[in-house]
Amino acid sequence: AADKAQAMQAESARAAPAREFAVLHEDEVMLAIDKPAGVAVHGGSGVSFGVIEQLRMARPEAKFLELVHRLDRETSGVLLVAKRRSALKHLQDQFRERETGKTYLAMVRGHWPTSRRVLDQPLVKYLLPDGERRVRITGKDDPDGMRSVTLVKVRALGAVPLLTRSGTDALACSLLEVTIKTGRTHQIRVHLASAGHPIVGDDKYGDFELNKTLARSDRGPALKRMFLHAWRLQFCHPGSGQAMELMADLPLELLEFTNHVITPSA
Repeated sequence: AADKAQAMQAESARAAPAREFAVLHEDEVMLAIDKPAGVAVHGGSGVSFGVIEQLRMARPEAKFLELVHRLDRETSGVLLVAKRRSALKHLQDQFRERETGKTYLAMVRGHWPTSRRVLDQPLVKYLLPDGERRVRITGKDDPDGMRSVTLVKVRALGAVPLLTRSGTDALACSLLEVTIKTGRTHQIRVHLASAGHPIVGDDKYGDFELNKTLARSDRGPALKRMFLHAWRLQFCHPGSGQAMELMADLPLELLEFTNHVITPSA
């Protein structure tokens, strides 16, 4: 059965359409791209192919292309790909030893309290009845809980204008810089939602009624995706050891939404 699954996965990868992505940095040992939202990083779990399979098809001359880390399908931003096995090991060691700096931009419902800067709550994975993977906060004494640390900084406060039956209303929102010290599955999404400030557009842990309202917004730019973007990544170059900082600007749909809901500071 395992052999059959591997064969099907290999066949799917061969069927992946060749695609290049916006390049943030490239040299002989590594590649950094700006991954768009809605694209999985690799095939599997009901997805035929992802970024890495498409890159391999677009670059048939490349002898080695492997993902260094992952981003959720709905998340956009900086994604590293190794072009040599030695670079892959060096970079993955940095991620595992928490020597990288990973900062995301997230828009959440409500005004985040500026005094709340550290979220240190263990996470545990579980499955829904249909087999889909989910994550939740658990107690410090749970043997299955994985320590998860998220740092939050308020970048700007704003309000989303909403059309209600009684007229126009405004929903408070916050644009956050979120730095993760541990790279757990869905860590940012679960930590922020559990704090009472779900990411707008999050279809797994968010405010589903609000998401529907924003997707059909008639009061400004509609938001049809999760507002979570891998904005900045700091690490040491796997070849030279030089400190590097790569940044991916907010994609247009998130930038337009931000400009609509955040009032510029005087």
